[in-house]
Amino acid sequence: MESLESRPLTFAAIATALGDGWRNANATRGVSIAYAGVFTLIGAVIIGTLIAIGRTPFIVAAAGAFMLVGPAFLAGFFAVAKKVGAGGTPSVATVASGFAAASASIWVIALVCALLFMIFITDVAILYSYMVGGDPVFPRDMLPTPANVLSFMFWGLVSGAVIALMLFSISAFAVPLLCDRRANLVGAIVTSVRIVFGNPIPAMVWAFVLSATTIGSILLLPLFPMVLPVMAYTSYALYRSVLPEAP
Repeated sequence: MESLESRPLTFAAIATALGDGWRNANATRGVSIAYAGVFTLIGAVIIGTLIAIGRTPFIVAAAGAFMLVGPAFLAGFFAVAKKVGAGGTPSVATVASGFAAASASIWVIALVCALLFMIFITDVAILYSYMVGGDPVFPRDMLPTPANVLSFMFWGLVSGAVIALMLFSISAFAVPLLCDRRANLVGAIVTSVRIVFGNPIPAMVWAFVLSATTIGSILLLPLFPMVLPVMAYTSYALYRSVLPEAP
């Protein structure tokens, strides 16, 4: 494992990474949309089910919950970004190779994601039972949105934000480090936490941009397969900027 020297996480680095993410997404539109389309279909089934059973307010919480499990699926996007960076042409097989090439420790991060997801869903279900109750809420009941539903959505997002911040701190740079096999699990997590808390304002701005665009695109689901690759490739570009490999 190499010695990890980090550069400051700055607003300029975030802006540059966003440009790189946009270019990579456009350059790999076919494979990127195909991979993101898997999660879009899953999201469509979940949203459709929630509407059908009268649990429409849960849609916002479900969109936020993706931020808790999303890091576990980034290895595929990162492999595509590396392929493009090396001058190759990525394919669906490239996505699978990202998981095969990553450190086995990446599955520990996936397990943490699953655990935090279950904690969040349990908390939100309890909030829903107390604030909204058992009566069905369909889309027609959301205009105007009842006060208790608004309260549930607000506190659900607050609860999710706290858990997502914890996960962001340990995974933002740990996941790409493990995908590139540049650190072991402990070293990757320590490095990620050090960068996030060492650059708190830019890190929180990036976390907000990442969560706002991702959750917003889930709520406007047709946008999701186009937005998700951009944010995934931006994450990888930002990692390469802050933690460049030694020559």
